[in-house]
Amino acid sequence: MQTIPQTKDILKKALNGERLGLEEGVRLFEESDLEELGAAANAVRQRRHPEGVVTFLVDRNINYTNVCIIDCGFCAFYRKPASPEGYLLSNEQIGKKIEELLAWGGTRILLQGGVHPYLKLDYYVNLLEYIKGNYEIQTDAFSPIEVQNIARIMKRPQGEMLHELHLAGMDGLPGGGAEILDDHIRMSISPHKGSWREWINSMRLAQREDMTTSATMVFGFGETTEERMQHLLRLRELQDESVAYNGNGFTSFICWGYQPDNTKLGGRRVEGEEYLRMVAVARLMLDNFENLSASWPSHGVALAKKALHYGANDFGSTMMEENVVSAAGSGTGTCQTPAGIIEHIQEGGFRAAKRDSRYRVLERYY
Repeated sequence: MQTIPQTKDILKKALNGERLGLEEGVRLFEESDLEELGAAANAVRQRRHPEGVVTFLVDRNINYTNVCIIDCGFCAFYRKPASPEGYLLSNEQIGKKIEELLAWGGTRILLQGGVHPYLKLDYYVNLLEYIKGNYEIQTDAFSPIEVQNIARIMKRPQGEMLHELHLAGMDGLPGGGAEILDDHIRMSISPHKGSWREWINSMRLAQREDMTTSATMVFGFGETTEERMQHLLRLRELQDESVAYNGNGFTSFICWGYQPDNTKLGGRRVEGEEYLRMVAVARLMLDNFENLSASWPSHGVALAKKALHYGANDFGSTMMEENVVSAAGSGTGTCQTPAGIIEHIQEGGFRAAKRDSRYRVLERYY
């Protein structure tokens, strides 16, 4: 009879630098003592980041449009094309938002919208060229499904679209839209958003284009623990592949719990212990990821500070304005100031450092 390892043995394996499998991840999430799990994740974090530094990014979320045809059941932000509440920002409106960020000492914008049915490649190229022609700012833009939509409209390969967008000034492809990388779950919550393989391929192409990319997970849709762990394994597999290909994998991983308020899907809210477990297990499973970010917009500052002791080494970003998660009723606010984030990090017992989107330290506060 095969001996089933105890969670303490699995934690010891992770601490020894050995790679964990799906079943081990499931066991840790479901059965391990929370404090023991957190201590192991914290030890791995400290091994990777021994100076006790927690980074943050001064950036701004800019939602250039809220018009979307994907109709995700968990989204309270989007509006259908015919809605009188739908909008598309002008280049000048976006420029004003960038100027406000630069006055804060910001270094990046996160430019995302809905999947707009009528915008062709020239719109996106024009927007990016306007931004880069007028402002010195890192531009992480769009999402896999948005780029897939541009390729569909233009009837051209997605890799070509990413290359042209990159040339126009798109520095990175954010990891939005991953939710859970399992087709059963994806079909139940966002049936028009594409398969997990399509999301992975978009990120693969962006990484081969030498763009900045991040990995995300939104959990709490009723998926099993096995499906959550499979999500992590699929990210880990692409990370291995992309680092071997050209050394350019995901810069980081961030997860947050589904926020059900004001959504068509409804459901339960992910609470604190479940969130901390997910952060800690991710740190142990994603052994080829350097950085894990805490999520204050979804779970609040207090829990984000606690996540720094459960494997996270980054406090995320100022955001300056956050419209998507807050529309779903997170109730945690839509902005953090740089001074506020520095204070939160220091209160957590860490050293604060400002970074850019590739996690290069720009300024230290210790």
